[in-house]
Amino acid sequence: MQADGKSTTTAVVLAAGLGTRMKSAMPKVLHPVAGRPMIGHVMATLAQAGIDRAVAVIGEGMEAVADAAAPHATALQIDRLGTAHAVLAARDFIAANPADDLIVLYGDTPLITAETVDAMLAARQAAPQPGVVVLGFEPDDPGPYGRLILGADGSLEQIVEARDATPEQLAVGLCNSGVMVIDGARALDWLDRIGNDNAKGEYYLTDVVAIARADGAAAAVVIGDPDEVLGVNSRIELAEAEAIAQDRLRARAMEDGATLTDPLTVYFSWDTVLGRDVTVGPNVVFAPGVRVGDNVEIRAFCHLEGATVAEGAVIGPFARLRPGADLGEGVRIGNFVEIKAADLAPGVKVNHLSYVGDSIVGAGANIGAGTITCNYDGHFKSKTVIGEGAFIGSNTALVAPVTVGAGAIVGAGSAIAKDVAAGALAVTRAPQKEANGWADRFNKKRAAEKAAQKKTKDG
Repeated sequence: MQADGKSTTTAVVLAAGLGTRMKSAMPKVLHPVAGRPMIGHVMATLAQAGIDRAVAVIGEGMEAVADAAAPHATALQIDRLGTAHAVLAARDFIAANPADDLIVLYGDTPLITAETVDAMLAARQAAPQPGVVVLGFEPDDPGPYGRLILGADGSLEQIVEARDATPEQLAVGLCNSGVMVIDGARALDWLDRIGNDNAKGEYYLTDVVAIARADGAAAAVVIGDPDEVLGVNSRIELAEAEAIAQDRLRARAMEDGATLTDPLTVYFSWDTVLGRDVTVGPNVVFAPGVRVGDNVEIRAFCHLEGATVAEGAVIGPFARLRPGADLGEGVRIGNFVEIKAADLAPGVKVNHLSYVGDSIVGAGANIGAGTITCNYDGHFKSKTVIGEGAFIGSNTALVAPVTVGAGAIVGAGSAIAKDVAAGALAVTRAPQKEANGWADRFNKKRAAEKAAQKKTKDG
């Protein structure tokens, strides 16, 4: 117990599963939901709940999982002998971080919320302080899940696996999620007493309920949303988790003041930030790292990643903002425009069919249709600088490194490989030549040839 009277908590996150049903070389818990590895979601939930002492139990060769769990500690489970065995793989961490409560979660259950964690911890500390609190849920089809059998007083009497349940027990709709909180002072003792006298020879965490009750401690149940306890073991379940996460993110965006004209076609990342009065059209994708200011309009079929968009900008349709795109107030990005690693000052317009990469564009500059910043020579990236109020004509190639000065004009169809002074006109087009009557003679000749060809064919 802390000096302020609040209970302390240590968390163990089980993440050693191989996930064979995923049919992937990547550890199961690293598969992303809303752009973040599943275990990242669980660790973030713990942080939101104020739990900073957490350890992830991983298997051999899972250094990438350890990286995803950082800065939290990891413990290694050599043999996979059940859930209780996995928790005890973190014995040293648990012993070194004594707490009032020990909470056990799963790295492949990414949708659990901080509110649910808080509810479980509150139930553990509420009189008469049960020794174990289990998170239950009521699915539409309880068939394969272990059942939570309650006593007349509402306390948890036992957890029965579906394969071992009687017909009466199978009729119970309250199921075990696997998430539980255990009295921190007695957790290791109880875990050590779990045996493996079962068909698989494994040590099951669910047995802690019976052991706690045998020691005179009660067990309690907190009922959660079935969506929160969805465990991901296959690509199909991964898609289900993604759909739930997207529904949550869409709802949050609209609750925070954004308009989604066709919500089901908009896809968010876990970290997307939208300001107020943002309007998002159909079929827009927000990859990780996007921040959008107030009063921005993002039109249909845009893709944004690692980009910052300031107030009043208009994006799209069919625009792509890549990492490092930083758009100032009132910027206009039109159809089939790609921006990458570029700072666009307020009022810049890039309205059609252009690529601006590794660039700095000054306020009020206009970049015409078909403009390309040629930023890569096959070996190195170079920067293009376009000054304030400059006008870049259509179909221009700016060969970096190059600077176009403030207020300069670049004529359409130019290939600019040398710096352009402020206020200057730069044109690289070849002089126009004209042959009077040439087109008339050409057209007359070709029409006669075509007519003769047709006459021969009709023959």
